[in-house]
Amino acid sequence: MKISIITITYNSAATVEDTIKSVVMQDYPNVEYLIIDGKSKDATLQIAEKYKDKISKIVSEKDKGLYDALNKGIKHATGDIIGMLHSDDLYSNPQVLSNIVKTFQNNPDAEGVYADLVFVNRNDTDKVMRTWESGTYQEGDFLKGWMPPHPTFFVKKETYEKHGGFNTELKLSADYELMLRLIHKNQIKLAYLNEVIVKMRMGGVSNVSFFVKLKANLEDKMAWKINGMKPKMTTMIMKPLRKLGQYFKRAYHMFFY
Repeated sequence: MKISIITITYNSAATVEDTIKSVVMQDYPNVEYLIIDGKSKDATLQIAEKYKDKISKIVSEKDKGLYDALNKGIKHATGDIIGMLHSDDLYSNPQVLSNIVKTFQNNPDAEGVYADLVFVNRNDTDKVMRTWESGTYQEGDFLKGWMPPHPTFFVKKETYEKHGGFNTELKLSADYELMLRLIHKNQIKLAYLNEVIVKMRMGGVSNVSFFVKLKANLEDKMAWKINGMKPKMTTMIMKPLRKLGQYFKRAYHMFFY
């Protein structure tokens, strides 16, 4: 099984080397690594060039934002499985991709695999600030505010070809809309890998301010409407409450383990 990993970059020089290293150090042998850059003006491309013998393709051209660039990456990808790792995130260990492929192989009907994620200090990626334990998906969980962490979500290329990629009308919640459409609406078959596979730096685009969070919440509601579905009255309340629970889980593990 060939696996394609897409990293979107734009002026990402401060963090992208950690991201690239975490991909090229993976022990799985059949990896296609794609860097899709939005014409960075800093040293992002020079850093990527240092690893060009291990990067399958570097594309640098103007795009219409993050989700447009991700769609471009999906079109370029030739792997059986596609995953996305943003330029300020990193894989937690060199066995991540091997374990993802094994999970697909052990669940031959699975069209998507997801796992757990930790939010880490922006300057110290060993310092965990919050833990996102996904848990096993049950039908209807999206109505309860559930969603898997998108950087841990790996999908077969044929599934993207069947159901489409990211909706670029959404600027903050296209990842939520994609997973809502694939998992809740079209009920693709999933498998859960019960381990932390991604470290996400705090302070990313999706959680920098109250107003960004408010806009994302409005886009979440729009995602349901786009798909001709209605959430429950409690769905949009439960979604942020689940995030609060992630802090409590972290505190519990710190004090009792």
